[in-house]
Amino acid sequence: MFKKILIANRGEIACRVIKTARKMGIATVVVYSDADRNALHVKMADEAVHIGPAPANQSYIVIDRILQAIRETGAEAVHPGYGFLSENRRFAEALDQAGIAFIGPPATAIEAMGDKITSKKLAQEAGVSTVPGYMGLIADADEAVRISGEIGYPVMIKASAGGGGKGMRIAWTDDEAREGFQSSKNEAASSFGDDRIFIEKFVTQPRHIEIQVLADQ
Repeated sequence: MFKKILIANRGEIACRVIKTARKMGIATVVVYSDADRNALHVKMADEAVHIGPAPANQSYIVIDRILQAIRETGAEAVHPGYGFLSENRRFAEALDQAGIAFIGPPATAIEAMGDKITSKKLAQEAGVSTVPGYMGLIADADEAVRISGEIGYPVMIKASAGGGGKGMRIAWTDDEAREGFQSSKNEAASSFGDDRIFIEKFVTQPRHIEIQVLADQ
């Protein structure tokens, strides 16, 4: 069992991991930005490391700053929580190269399932029915409008990386597609450090089925 873990997240997410780790006798390290200096997770953890300014793209999703915090504290493993770097393949690979355990899926699984473009291509290759859409890289808003018109409105504009509904917009017109593409791209860049966007047909009355998979090594 690990003696010390670093939690690469903040707020309620970090607090819940801290509570569980404490029950298991595991010491915890948290990271915090300028905005979270007095946050509850900072007060609860055994150690806290400052990692930068308030914007997440200058602190919580900067891989080098998390790695430095690991080196400073001697943490043996990282719990990413959800959001931020939890679905970032480069982060999982960097931890593996540093000999630090990642409490989450391996980099290969993150690449296959955490990236929506990749996972959709895998599904298509396996013969699974997928929502019609455009899976290539979209250069700009003009191209987004053209692609949306070819797919047929309404369309869903989505960030390929991350999750939690961030970087998603519904467009019913060319103007909404243009605006939605740019706002999705900006939000994806600031939230996940990855501004790749794809567009697919918006299903107006979907049924959502989600299956969780848990494994140990």
